[in-house]
Amino acid sequence: MAKSNPIILKDEEITERMRELPGWKYHDNKLSKEFEFKTFVEGINFINNLTLFCEQIDHHPDMHIFYTKILFELQRFDVGGKVTDLDFEVAKEIEKQYKNL
Repeated sequence: MAKSNPIILKDEEITERMRELPGWKYHDNKLSKEFEFKTFVEGINFINNLTLFCEQIDHHPDMHIFYTKILFELQRFDVGGKVTDLDFEVAKEIEKQYKNL
């Protein structure tokens, strides 16, 4: 997967795409969702497994670790803190990997 330039999405586009991501929220120009893991190590391993994908598409989400919970917040600071198509790509990958635990 090659790096690509992010496309800033309009509110209508974000609302439409949110339908594909149950449990995710759009607030303050970012997408967010909290995931729960059985152990601290499982959560850290989950993050480590995401790193290659995120690096390949040049998108590095904010991740807040709360012992066995991780809150992901997605937005692009290089385009003024807006939500882009790449935020949705990362959210979909997070969902995919979480379902495969």
